[in-house]
Amino acid sequence: MRVAITGASGLIGRALEASLLDDGHTVVRMVRHLPRGQHPPHVEEAEWRPEQGRVDTVALHGADAVVHLAGAPVGPALWTRHRRTVIRRSRVRGTRTLCQALAGMADPPPRLLTASGTHYYGDTGGHAATEDSPPGTGFLAGVCQDWEEAAAPAAEAGLSVAHMRTSVVLDRSGGMLRTLLPLYRAGLGGRLGSGAQYMSWIAMRDHIGAVRFLLEHPEITGPVNMCAPEPVSNADFSRALGRALGRPVFLPVPAAALRAVLGDFAEETALTDLRVLPERLAKAGYSFALPTLDRALSDILARPGPSTGA
Repeated sequence: MRVAITGASGLIGRALEASLLDDGHTVVRMVRHLPRGQHPPHVEEAEWRPEQGRVDTVALHGADAVVHLAGAPVGPALWTRHRRTVIRRSRVRGTRTLCQALAGMADPPPRLLTASGTHYYGDTGGHAATEDSPPGTGFLAGVCQDWEEAAAPAAEAGLSVAHMRTSVVLDRSGGMLRTLLPLYRAGLGGRLGSGAQYMSWIAMRDHIGAVRFLLEHPEITGPVNMCAPEPVSNADFSRALGRALGRPVFLPVPAAALRAVLGDFAEETALTDLRVLPERLAKAGYSFALPTLDRALSDILARPGPSTGA
């Protein structure tokens, strides 16, 4: 395959590129600068500048798929008015720009996988959400809804479009786990708030496996929950990580302290109840390599260096 990737320099983008290249596929990195002349084997570059509404569609001719991962980091930081605007605009404007450009091509790539998030469902209150569950409320839920709707031009033009509603991705080279590992190794780990709130997660190995599965199954369209089949409470996650590292877990962080430091970011991420199941992946036949948290943490921590997810 020849696969174009936005956000190729991000945590998931790097892992996806490595996985594709390992199997002999060609990757087109969509970059916000003039394409460079020299690349590793099977790597190309295509310019796109979503802020200016520009996409080099010539470089996308002959691509089999586009995986759209680009978006400004959600946190950890206070959600000022400016920060909220950046988070929303980077996702909605970027997706709309890309999809309008794809829709205008005479022969566009037939498959589009576009990022979204399990925060689409808002606070699930401990109830399990599937792809058929209604959207929730809150800032991130609204962003996810607008994010997915921005891909409408591509679907209307006949592309096979799937929305990857991604949960917390566990990988030692970045994201939440990389932040927590030094704290837990120092014996400073503990639950957040009451610890009763559910957390949906997925190991990078399975996230990349699921992306590859979706690339190979263009008949799967619409929302797809990218999460492991066994969500856990925050307290259970803390205990599992402490167990995996052989360290005690006894320093809970009060919810009031999180709210005081991080405001709505803490409320909608660390403290929200988000219990989501990967129903569509399961029904389509995707087999999780690391379906339980203990197995996932054992696999991730056993790796000798930064994980590539391949």
